[in-house]
Amino acid sequence: MSAKNSELSADMPVVSDSDKNLSTRRKIWNGNANFWLYFCSFLTVALLVFLIGYICYRGIPHLTWQLISSQTSHLKHTIGILPNILNTIYIIIITMVIVLPISVGAAIYLTEYAGHTKLANIIEFATETLSGIPSIIYGLVAMLIFIQLFGLKQGILAGGLTLVIMIMPVIIRTTQESLKTVPDSYREGALALGAGKWHMIRTVVLPNAIDGIVTGCILGIGRIVGESAALLFTAGFGLVLNSFAKAMQSSSATLTVALYVYASERGETDVAFSIAVILMLLTFLINWLAKFAAKKLKKV
Repeated sequence: MSAKNSELSADMPVVSDSDKNLSTRRKIWNGNANFWLYFCSFLTVALLVFLIGYICYRGIPHLTWQLISSQTSHLKHTIGILPNILNTIYIIIITMVIVLPISVGAAIYLTEYAGHTKLANIIEFATETLSGIPSIIYGLVAMLIFIQLFGLKQGILAGGLTLVIMIMPVIIRTTQESLKTVPDSYREGALALGAGKWHMIRTVVLPNAIDGIVTGCILGIGRIVGESAALLFTAGFGLVLNSFAKAMQSSSATLTVALYVYASERGETDVAFSIAVILMLLTFLINWLAKFAAKKLKKV
């Protein structure tokens, strides 16, 4: 029995003091790394909770039905943001209707047709460059082109065309990355079964890439809702309630522009925080609707 124990002890590795110290240092290092990772994660969540909480604390007490359902009247000395809510919805609709087919089509061309050609490299370089240009420059150039050169008036149409150029790179890049995640075996299987190139893309590739396309749409809508600098030059400051057709060619302020006007020019900080609450609710609602639509499209 003692001979067996001696053989087992001889086979077991000997742990030296240096190995023990190394193991201890690793545990300390891993513990510190985990602490800082958890701390950074907690700090990120805490900042978000603080931001949302402070906005709700300042804005909800002043959020009334009259503010939401009426327009500003200088005669009655009342403030209403219904025109700004509608203008925001109008500009989201007009922008997404134009930019979505163009961006998704460009992403499909770059991923499925163009390959690694010089033209594809030039287009990708152009999209990356466009995504880094400040929004105020977009507004200035759009004012010179759409309003002064093409003769459009300040309104939802000019603002929407400006936003189309701004968010197009975001949707193109996210759609491209989503299309690249679809396995090539799916494409090869569809083509082997006799499907054409476009039929394969429409029935196999796009349904599997719908999550990335929806993500790009959410990011684009988020930039539409939060943009103000470019719209100051193109959409205007109008606070009057207009129909969809009339808002296309008349000065129409979105919620972010109205927030800027009430906070910086009129000193109505309470109204500005109320508009911020509406913006957050609108963003959450749009994100939920986009994810709901993505689930429905996957089932089709």
